[in-house]
Amino acid sequence: MRKIKLIKTAVPTLEGAGVHLLRVFGYHDIPLFDPFLMMDDFRNDEPKDYLPGFPWHPHRGIETITYMLEGSAEHGDSIGNSGVISKGDVQWMTAGSGIIHQEMPKPDAQGRMYGFQLWANLPAQSKMIAPRYRDIKARQIPMVMDPQGAEVKLICGAYLGQKAPVDDIIIQPHYWDVYGYSERELHFPAAAGYTCFIYCYAGDAMVSDTKIGNHQAVLFEDGEGITLRTGSQGIRFLYLLGKPLGEPIAWGGPIVMNTREELREAFADLDRGSFIK
Repeated sequence: MRKIKLIKTAVPTLEGAGVHLLRVFGYHDIPLFDPFLMMDDFRNDEPKDYLPGFPWHPHRGIETITYMLEGSAEHGDSIGNSGVISKGDVQWMTAGSGIIHQEMPKPDAQGRMYGFQLWANLPAQSKMIAPRYRDIKARQIPMVMDPQGAEVKLICGAYLGQKAPVDDIIIQPHYWDVYGYSERELHFPAAAGYTCFIYCYAGDAMVSDTKIGNHQAVLFEDGEGITLRTGSQGIRFLYLLGKPLGEPIAWGGPIVMNTREELREAFADLDRGSFIK
């Protein structure tokens, strides 16, 4: 089983037009989580702290995956897509060669807006592919009942013979939302050579001899699987697995390319109005 490489506690961050969120990892962690670039936990009970949202802004060279737990988010973009994702839904956006979009959060009846956004890198040969956007509704996401004592929602990837509805993602990650029952020992596969981490968002568990809880991510060393022992309240966590790209990263705000020259070209495209290809 894999050993712990790093434990990170999410830190408060201000993004968009004034959205208060928690950053799990990001720019300063390159390339530890390769092929993943960034994860944000935007669970919030105060509408004033998230209603400003994320007005129109560009992306190039990445994919963004937004997973809602409570509340909703309205999306619109420069290629004519629009939609709303609500509780349990997922929005998968491939920025590719360039897209300009906005994401505006809305509260549920209790004022809550809970969810996560993950940025996945695109390999060099796919940085400039045509943009695309997909909504995956909660009813489309399969739930696997694990006999070890867990419920596994398959946002992306496969487990115990079932597959998630999205299977043509460039980096082919596994992204699961796991509820582990109380006081169980759980083992999950994690192919050797792949980056693997979990992010706890409720409850707690022991990983090796270390206790982890809410707002903590565990990045694992290489190996063929992970093991954890759940606490008395069980645990809820996100499980991520992806094959590292091993490519240079040139990161400028919402744009992630391979070289500084490509970054300069992207921002020049924005200035001259040729960003959308």
